[in-house]
Order: sequence, then structure tokens, then C-alpha cells
Amino acid sequence: MINVVKIGGNIIDNPEALESFLKEFASMPGKKILVHGGGKEATRFSEGLGIKANMIDGRRVTDRQTLDIVTMVYAGLINKRIVSLLQKLGCDAVGLTGADGNVIPATRRSPVPVDYGFVGDIEPGNVNDSFINALLNAGCVPVFCAICHDEKGTLLNCNADSVAAAVAIGASRIAPVRLTYCFEKPGVMADINDDNSVIPLVTAATFPQLREEGIVAKGMIPKIHNALDSAAKGVTEVRICRADALNSEGGTIIRTE
Repeated sequence: MINVVKIGGNIIDNPEALESFLKEFASMPGKKILVHGGGKEATRFSEGLGIKANMIDGRRVTDRQTLDIVTMVYAGLINKRIVSLLQKLGCDAVGLTGADGNVIPATRRSPVPVDYGFVGDIEPGNVNDSFINALLNAGCVPVFCAICHDEKGTLLNCNADSVAAAVAIGASRIAPVRLTYCFEKPGVMADINDDNSVIPLVTAATFPQLREEGIVAKGMIPKIHNALDSAAKGVTEVRICRADALNSEGGTIIRTE
């Protein structure tokens, strides 16, 4: 079993929560891969430089200047911070973008109907699973940020949840995969203000109703889309849970049916 874990920005922004999560991650037995976001940190850096983040429907518009910033923050500061903390914990991590080893090629998103700039979409079939397998067999723990490339010399900003799904689908060609999305809440919530309202199971059949009722909204929508896509394309188990529950039960299981 290969564990693919995605960690979100609210944990990354909290040094104590991040180190606690990484201890849990480092203690997971067997082969594992970490994918991280970091949008809040990128927004902070942008604003510090006097550049206002441009968001449309919760998605960042990435012009050339913003691409430079998110590359520095995601692939540099956050990625290497995580790698160094994992090394401290005895976990032999290797920090990567999608360009390294041509592991995650992407295609620049069409400007129609909305031009998001240098934003990429990933076809999971193009993920270089042989490169991932070589790293895992060498005892390394890949740590991916959400910067990918178009194979023509241009970096692209990708959704970290989509990167995690694509990596999990690619890794499922090597061995069975468990994909876990970790963030600050204990799962998909019926009431966002009630931590005891976790919905234990979301399926392709129940998701549209949850979305229509507004129970699933904003950033949770693409997360569940990616979770369902990975479950449909060979990932054995998909779960959404709180970061401190990585090695315990609970959270929301995502299944196609």
C-alpha cells in the first residue's frame, strides 16, 4: 500500500500544527508521498509586495508576476521548510515540482470562459509513475508542491488537490493506494460550525444533493470532485479528515457508489 497525503494551507500556516502533522506523517509505515498547498502564504507574500491576489470563484488568477511569487513560495519556502522538518524527523524527504523528472506534465487551461493565466490542468495518465516508483524504491519520500510544467519551458500553477489526485492515480499503477486529504476540519461537515456533524460517506450519487443544499461549498467542491475522480480511476481508498487524525479512524470516506 502506498499512502498519498495532501495537506492544506491552514495547517501549513500554523507552525505547531504543521510540525505535529509531520510527526504523524513521518510515523506512517511503508511507502508514502506528501502533496502540499500554501495559498494563504502566497497571498501574504503578494500583499507584502503590494500585489493584490486576484481570485475568481475561490481560484487564483495567475499572471506572470503571480506565477513568480507562487513558484518561490510553493516550490521554495514551503516545500523546503516541510522537507527540512521531515529530515529532522528521520524521514528522507525529497522536495519536488511537477517539472522535476517530468513527473507531472500539465496543460495550460483554456482562457475561455475565464482566463486564469498560467494555471494548469493535469491528465493523470501522463504522471510519470516510473519516476515515482524509483524514488519510493530508493527509500525516498516525495514531497510535491502544486507547481507543474507544460513540457515547453513554462511553469504552471495547479490546484494542489488535483495534484494529489493525479499523483495517487499514477501511483495506483504501481501498488494499491490510499489517498487522504487532511485539513483543519474533521471531514465533510453537515454543519460547518459543528465538529460533530461529520458526514461519514459521500458518493457520486449523494454529492450533487449536498452541493445543491450548500452543505458542500467553496473549496470543498473541487476537493470532492478530485476525490471522486481518483476513486473512479483506480485509487483503493479516499478519505477527508483532520490533520491530527491521519493515523486514526474517522473523517469522510469518498466512494463512487
